[in-house]
Parts: sequence; C-alpha cells; structure tokens
Amino acid sequence: MEAMKPLTIGVAGGTGSGKTTVTKALMQAVEPENVTFLPHDAYYREYSHLSFEERARINWDHPDSLETELLVSQLACLVEGQAIDRPQYDFRIYSRLPEPQRGEPRPVIIVEGILILVERELRDLLDIKVFVDTDADIRFIRRLQRDVTERARSVSSIVEQYLDTVRPMHLEFVEPSKRYADLIIPEGGHNRVAIDMLVARVQAAVAV
Repeated sequence: MEAMKPLTIGVAGGTGSGKTTVTKALMQAVEPENVTFLPHDAYYREYSHLSFEERARINWDHPDSLETELLVSQLACLVEGQAIDRPQYDFRIYSRLPEPQRGEPRPVIIVEGILILVERELRDLLDIKVFVDTDADIRFIRRLQRDVTERARSVSSIVEQYLDTVRPMHLEFVEPSKRYADLIIPEGGHNRVAIDMLVARVQAAVAV
C-alpha cells in the first residue's frame, strides 16, 4: 500500500507569543515516533566567517537571515518519505553547530517559527497554518526572561535588539503574515479550547 501523506502543521507568531507551548502540546498528544519537529530558527544562515561582534549586529528578525529555501527543500523531502539532516543552531554564539540533526519522515511534521507564514513556498507545504497571537508587552517580557536565562544575553542588549530589529520586523513581516493562517490562537498556550482542537486533529492523523 502507498504510504499516507503526513500532516504538516505550521506554528507561527511573534517572539514570545507561546508558539513553543502550542508545539509541545501537539507533540505530547502523540508518541514521539509519530512526530518530526522542524524549528525555523535552526535554519539561520551561517555567518561563522564574521566576528562574534559582527554576528551580534545582524538583523536576525529579517526573512533574509534564514535559509528558508533549505527548510522548504527538506520539508518537501520529508513529505515524500525521505529522511533529512537538518541544521542545529547555537544562539549563544550566533552560529550553526557542526553536526546536523537527523529528521525522519513521520505521520505528523510540525514547523515552528516567527516567519514561516511569510514565504509562499513554505506556506504551500503546510496543511494547517496556525498563528499564535499574544499582546506585545507579554511577548517582550517572555523574550526578556528567555534570552537572559537560556541565551546568556544582557538585559540592555535584549532591549536594544527588540527596539532596533525585533519590533520593526514584527510589524513589517510577522503581523501581516497572520492573514495566511487557518487558525489564530489568542493568548497562545493558555487557550485550551484551540489547543484541544489541534490536538484532536493531530491524533486523528496518527490514528489513520
């Protein structure tokens, strides 16, 4: 019998919106062997030829900073039943890790990132497009806490980056991409009704 086409889900939204919480809920709804996860931010372009200071000044919130064409190619491979070796990224040094991570074709494929609904080629590969919509002040607080604890950033550098690139790029690219979503989830991980609907859809795909 011909293998069933996997269910592809894209989870978008601004920084700190709750995308990861939604994604984790979906992944926990089925056994790990049924889900492959592709974080868009693993595909940041390689700038190891630049100094750390130069890499820190790059506009990481612009679509051009991401090798989306590679993500599109690898997602297409997974949909066709082929395994991939996707990049891994270290946010502490603004650089990719030398060893890629294996991705296997599975019944459910989840793609997560702030800009995944911006590129049409990527949108066309997604069966369900989700946008997690959370107020800007909450998103900033969450980003501040995450970058201090997980990415060894200073508060001043986080605020500077937010004002210089994060907020302008959100208004220019992320927020307008919401119109391409099939489902908008207000308040992210706190919206149990929307998450339960998504979970039910994922479980149905695995049960087929």
